[in-house]
Amino acid sequence: MPAEKQDDGKQPGFTVSDRRIFSESGAPKPVPPDEPAAGPAPSSPRDLPSIDFHTFILSLGSSALLHMGELDQPDGRESQPDLVLAKHTIDIIGMLQDKTKGNLSPPEERLIESLLYDLRLRYVEQSKTAAGG
Repeated sequence: MPAEKQDDGKQPGFTVSDRRIFSESGAPKPVPPDEPAAGPAPSSPRDLPSIDFHTFILSLGSSALLHMGELDQPDGRESQPDLVLAKHTIDIIGMLQDKTKGNLSPPEERLIESLLYDLRLRYVEQSKTAAGG
């Protein structure tokens, strides 16, 4: 059955548009003002903490607590203790303490020192509980 003609006299079909963002030479193509820029849609703004040493170390500490089963999963599920991962994360924080010695401000030194102390105590307690004693 032959295709019916549209009002504009063209056959129905599809149109191919070049949406590449780079020309053949590799230079970026200008984006027409009426066309959105290619690429992923901008993510919704979030209230994320600033990235600094405190935030980074506290993030690692939270991971260690999660691996010890002391924090729930981000989706609300209960965490299952994984002491191998907890020890690994605590060891990473210890390595960072060694590698940054002499380069941290006094508050940063106190933070990493007290966090490691607390995490190591909790790890020992978790290990005793897991061993049944």
